[in-house]
Amino acid sequence: MGKIFATDRNGVEHEIEARDGLNIMEVLREASLPVEGICGGVCICSTCHVYLDANWQFKAGERAEDEQVMVEDSGYYEENSRLACQIEYSEELNGLRLTLAPEF
Repeated sequence: MGKIFATDRNGVEHEIEARDGLNIMEVLREASLPVEGICGGVCICSTCHVYLDANWQFKAGERAEDEQVMVEDSGYYEENSRLACQIEYSEELNGLRLTLAPEF
């Protein structure tokens, strides 16, 4: 078990417990943050779009091609954009910092 730090759309930072075996979308939803995840985590929507803190951008792995397309099509793409459903939490991500992207 570890922690992630998520800044919501109002600029409030939340310290959240995270468990191995969950993806970041699931962690955020368990913490009652407003992440829809309409597609259920299969990378066909961008309702779990987040921005990773620069220090964590590469530690979370690279975006796959289908994830790249989804974040670019979201209308809020930034270089540190990721879909939270595509990042599996593990102990290496303990302390991860991210910000929820705007809703569209």
